[in-house]
Amino acid sequence: MSIAVLIVDDSAVAREMLGQMLATAPDIKVLAASPDPLYAMKRMKLRWPDVIILDLAMPRMDGLTFLRQVMAERPTPVIICSALTTEGAAVSLEAMSAGAVSVLLKPLLNARTQFHDNAKRLVDEVRAAARVKVEALKPVAASCYPAPRLDADAILAPPPELKKPAPGSERIIAVGASTGGTQALEFLVQRLPPYGPGMVVVQHMPEGFTAIFAGRLNQLAQVEVREARDGDVVSAGTVLIAPGGRHLLVQRRQKRYFVEIKGGPPVSRHRPSVDVLFRSVAVSAGSSGVGLILTGMGDDGARGMREMHDAGARTLAQDESSCVVFGMPQAAIARGGVGEVMSLEQMAWMLQGLRA
Repeated sequence: MSIAVLIVDDSAVAREMLGQMLATAPDIKVLAASPDPLYAMKRMKLRWPDVIILDLAMPRMDGLTFLRQVMAERPTPVIICSALTTEGAAVSLEAMSAGAVSVLLKPLLNARTQFHDNAKRLVDEVRAAARVKVEALKPVAASCYPAPRLDADAILAPPPELKKPAPGSERIIAVGASTGGTQALEFLVQRLPPYGPGMVVVQHMPEGFTAIFAGRLNQLAQVEVREARDGDVVSAGTVLIAPGGRHLLVQRRQKRYFVEIKGGPPVSRHRPSVDVLFRSVAVSAGSSGVGLILTGMGDDGARGMREMHDAGARTLAQDESSCVVFGMPQAAIARGGVGEVMSLEQMAWMLQGLRA
């Protein structure tokens, strides 16, 4: 059965481009392409879509208001398609807090040379969105153009033997998340105590959005939250978010942890990659590490979590009932790297009991 998609965007050129990209996938059907939410509401009375692709800045009714009405009437997976501006990124993240499942950068309308890459990304997002649990959408797939599947070896070579850190090393928490992760992270970060271990986070998110996401969390939390910079110290009461489009690794010098921000190819189809982060924590922290894998599509983080587990770290996965998409936690469990499975509420209680 095909995935029925509704496009809501006031730009005729954008609607046509998005429609052409979705037409590359035989399992996706565009129900309609509406110029604003009022037209979309009329179309939805005829048939409700499986997935909505939504612009936010539109006439007559803005996309955020429309999103909230959809979530109140009939929760539906919504992908935000946003221009990369400071204001657009901030509103996009507000939309994700309101229940949108992911945010994509609006394709450059004249970038025909990037059509296939943008189409692949859009199709993958639609397929992922169609599999989310709609009851979890509340405030807090094979690719058409397959690329080589890389693992963390592309960024950080595995050591001959994972060694436990020297006695006295501080704890460090590593977190990986994707679809639904912004809401899950918002829930957890608001409940972190200021005395807790330093935390490093990979949330799959486009470049340019992570700094604003970190700023939003910083306003809500008792701890300091910011986008990670190369050389930052991972210290108690601090949460560092991996910048979009760059990998984040943790290094240890004596008893302190530092982050390294670097480029390189996507790993497990993502940059930043949870597998890369988890492997670096396995190597640098060993049994002083704590790994959390949250809601998300795919299997990024499953290999790295197994490496953390084998190095003696405490490893936890979010349970199915509290996930928007159980893919990443399920893959980590299947690979044998998860020591405990918990709800978000249980994770919050656990984190409150940890000290640096």
